[in-house]
Amino acid sequence: MRPFLTVALVIAGGVLAKDPDCHYKLKETVSSPRGWVKHGIPPPDHNINLRIGLPQPNFGLLEQHLYEVSDPYHERYGQHLSKEEVEALVAPHDESISSVDKWLASFGFKGEDVERSPAKDWVKLRVPVALAEEMLNTTYFVWKHLQSGDFLVRTTSYSLPDFVHAHVDVVQPTTMFGRFKGSKSTIISVDDAPELKMSTTTIDIGNGISVDPSCNATVTVNCLKQLYNATEFVGQGKGSVGITGYLEENANLQDLQTFFAEQRPDAVGSNFTFISVAGGINNQSLDAAGAEAGLDVQFAFGVSHPVPATFYSTAGRPPFKPDVNTPTDTNEPYQDWLDFVFSHPNPPLAISTSYGDDEQTVPESYAKRACNGFAQLGARGVSLMFSSGDGGVGDNDPNPETQQCFTNDGKNTTRFIPGFPATCPFVTSVGGTAFIPEVAVSRFFSGGGFSDYFARPKYQDKVVTKYLNALPKGTYAGLFNPKGRAHPDVSALSDRYRIWLSGRPVLIGGTSASSPAFTGFVALLNDARLSKGLPPLGFLNPLLYSIPEAFNDITVGHNSGCGTTGFNVTEGWDPVTGLELPISESFWNS
Repeated sequence: MRPFLTVALVIAGGVLAKDPDCHYKLKETVSSPRGWVKHGIPPPDHNINLRIGLPQPNFGLLEQHLYEVSDPYHERYGQHLSKEEVEALVAPHDESISSVDKWLASFGFKGEDVERSPAKDWVKLRVPVALAEEMLNTTYFVWKHLQSGDFLVRTTSYSLPDFVHAHVDVVQPTTMFGRFKGSKSTIISVDDAPELKMSTTTIDIGNGISVDPSCNATVTVNCLKQLYNATEFVGQGKGSVGITGYLEENANLQDLQTFFAEQRPDAVGSNFTFISVAGGINNQSLDAAGAEAGLDVQFAFGVSHPVPATFYSTAGRPPFKPDVNTPTDTNEPYQDWLDFVFSHPNPPLAISTSYGDDEQTVPESYAKRACNGFAQLGARGVSLMFSSGDGGVGDNDPNPETQQCFTNDGKNTTRFIPGFPATCPFVTSVGGTAFIPEVAVSRFFSGGGFSDYFARPKYQDKVVTKYLNALPKGTYAGLFNPKGRAHPDVSALSDRYRIWLSGRPVLIGGTSASSPAFTGFVALLNDARLSKGLPPLGFLNPLLYSIPEAFNDITVGHNSGCGTTGFNVTEGWDPVTGLELPISESFWNS
């Protein structure tokens, strides 16, 4: 990277002569975001890790490949692409690369001053905010989120020179006000988590499946394997499973071993591979143990053992700290993880993420580029799972008193609020259920609904159209987009999971529980397939929606939010529990 002094001289002394015929044209603008107020002006030397996304002219061809290799009825099913093949399909035109280089050169940047993604479709450079303002013809402010107290350095619009305008899809962080918060795991009990006891009776839920009644009070790995008909499923240690960690959430190894000793004795002594992304750490002090990270690794790796496991810790968080003399750079840690995993030759084959934003807080241009990134991983044979959120049809806030159900476009129109990345059509969104037999979770609400950014994919047409046609005419008219990508796709138990946190047993819940649990089962399926010489499952949704008969259907409940009861659970797919979780032996033995 170029020395900071050089950049400072450019700002202070005007070393570079700008082209007087260069005209800027507005690239993107957003309304003043609801719930955010201007707090001040950032220091001119505050650093921004600027990312510039170049167009991917052949993405349509990549998408075609993705659906062909993910369709169980297509002759190419399972013939996933290589890293190099995917990169070739998302590479920008040479003209776009040269135009962006010309723009950056006008501000003194040379080739060695910037980082490029392997496909050259992203350019990253670290610049002080004063230079970013000049490059983008904009003004950054420090914004404060009134409800949480978070701060961000953002602008509400930016422009680009005419000659580069068509050669850039998106520049961030600029207009993105999402805080990339965790799906709000709720700790039910810390000191008095009940002692684990097995019952002498069972609950018969049909299909030859019996579950220990104690699973209604405390969910364990054994409960999940009983409920989803996988008690006889023995892994061979093939494939891989991964968990993403953000916001300084630490996965404690001592807690994991205690969890294994209690719930998965054959896993005691096994461990995960820790990978630091952009300087991420995994503090092993018991006091620093994270509830989110602990839940994710204990259940994903407890279910999937002995499949090799990976925990990623990505440094940084979007919020700016205005009272710190040397604040951290403004960045997007989620994109840091994507950059890393794109460059990795062998990423885990099943990955769970329990973090997200309200879709409307993420600019559509950025959401679509991130979603395209998920498609790249799917084409390479990676299954990506995201929790659907815990706010029902509202924002990702399970507290109905503080939910915000208004559009972020300045009109403040009442609207159901879908969540991102769960609305991306190239990922599998995981909702939540509770109790045995299962119903839609009621203590907090399984996030679900319809995207305002992404159209409904073809693999959903049959089941979603059936659901919408059964809705009474006019139900929630204007509150959701019936033509949007619907979610969740599947669901699983999400309440009263027993984990170990800082040396103590804790009951915890949320869709941040169901997503890693489901991912553990996906890892086991991949293990079975690889053991038979078959390819991994990769992008799951075309397969899942092709076999609705393989799922345990949930028919009780709803997902309240925004002062309504939300959508009702019905026979078949619904925007509360999705398809639920596969239970048929033929599916597990596929």
